[in-house]
Amino acid sequence: MSNSPAKPASHTNEAAALTLARVVPIFAALMLGAFIVGGVGFSHIAAVHNATHDYRHSMGFPCH
Repeated sequence: MSNSPAKPASHTNEAAALTLARVVPIFAALMLGAFIVGGVGFSHIAAVHNATHDYRHSMGFPCH
């Protein structure tokens, strides 16, 4: 027998931590995607815009 105290039967904290562990990367991916589409795709710098435009065409994505 061990003398350590018994762990509580509640798993609420584990479920909350698991949810937070999934929400943060999803949110970060959405922000990165929004930056790529908004910041790079609609850039007024011709070289950046043209590189993005050419990449979309090379991947078979219609953009116009």
